[in-house]
Amino acid sequence: MIYKGQILVVTIDGPAGAGKSTIAKKLAKALEVSYLDTGAMYRALTLKAMRESVNMESEDDLIALAKRTVIDIENLDCGVKVFLDGEDVSQEIRTVEVTNNTFYIARAAGVRSIMVEWQREMGSRKSVVIEGRDVGTVVFPNATRKYYLDADVEERARRRYDELIAKGKEVDFSDVLNDVKVRDEKDFTRKVGPLKKAEDAVVIDSTKMTIDEVVEEMKNKI
Repeated sequence: MIYKGQILVVTIDGPAGAGKSTIAKKLAKALEVSYLDTGAMYRALTLKAMRESVNMESEDDLIALAKRTVIDIENLDCGVKVFLDGEDVSQEIRTVEVTNNTFYIARAAGVRSIMVEWQREMGSRKSVVIEGRDVGTVVFPNATRKYYLDADVEERARRRYDELIAKGKEVDFSDVLNDVKVRDEKDFTRKVGPLKKAEDAVVIDSTKMTIDEVVEEMKNKI
């Protein structure tokens, strides 16, 4: 480990496609701590809501769903696994359908409160690298180190496009770019937990940087 004593909490906020998940996983490995993917938690609950045909417009229904749900994130040798009520849903939560419906969960204040408590509890037990939209401003305002990872919107769309193509999806770049712009608008303007940079966060623009370069820069600042 490159630190001593107390629990280390590193937060990485930023828009979709900036590379948060990839960077957070590699940084956690470099620091020898756990990786906590907040987005995966929202995606998992979204998946359950879709499976049970829960009314996404009803915050009360979503809160009731969250209260009877158990979501676990485990860092295993084979990678990070997401469990929904004991079921491994690591792949199922990455579909376009889940992605397009996650904002319903994210904008529900009552659901977010439940999620934040889950995340804080995890971060109180062990050192973590956590990424999301408001982890440095809301979830862990007193984190050891905060980062805001950004990138040009077209570069972020290109990354998403390449990811979908690699998975065998037939997509058009202009559609992906529009989806990213729409998602940005939702993230920046939502009433609960909007995406914004913490005042004490270190800003890193990953547009022209490699993954390893970003990880190294973050590690060197801790």
